Amino acid sequence: MKILIVEDDAKIASFLKKGLEEEYFCVDLCDNGEDALYLAEINAYDIIILDIMLKGSHGDVVCGKLREKKVTTPIIMLSAKSTISDKVSLLNLGADDYLTKPFSFDELLARIHVQLRKSNAKESLLKVADLELNPLSKTVSREGEIIVLTAKEYALLEYLMRHKGAIIEESTLEEQLFSSDQSINSNIVNVYMYRLRTKIDKNFELKLIKTHRNLGYSINENVL
Repeated sequence: MKILIVEDDAKIASFLKKGLEEEYFCVDLCDNGEDALYLAEINAYDIIILDIMLKGSHGDVVCGKLREKKVTTPIIMLSAKSTISDKVSLLNLGADDYLTKPFSFDELLARIHVQLRKSNAKESLLKVADLELNPLSKTVSREGEIIVLTAKEYALLEYLMRHKGAIIEESTLEEQLFSSDQSINSNIVNVYMYRLRTKIDKNFELKLIKTHRNLGYSINENVL
């Protein structure tokens, strides 16, 4: 899953990025409202974490503009202001939640999961044949056997399973695995797909991950 953090305090932004990546999220960062509007329109994020006090357009303005542009991604606002009127104003602009600074990372993470549960029941157990992925516990098993994955392998598998049966292009998978400021090799998806297959399919008769030449990859239980 992919998160956009809009925060002009470099220390806070770095802290949040590190913590969320450890929770298997892919994270993009920006520090101003204009970049936030641009990134939110061209990328598919699962959550936007948006600070109010930003360079240029403030977060409340950004939130309002995103909703005007029909961007429906859940938005969690961050602010030092804590009055009821401040919270009501932001919720009326289209924010989904509001967190007052300073806050604990665990509380932010809990609020992120609340928003994900609201979005198409994304926290439910994912299954393809005898392969199971639990988004809440971040565990993967096949035939009841726990499979240990790296963060990137997990993110790749989760995206494929959420789009079971669909052919996903390599470029789409790259966007889900890496933040926009990372430089990556042209065959990086192939590398991670090979590692994932080694863990998911190698020791099982039914192969779930399929390669579609010049098209992309899919996961399903049908034998091709």
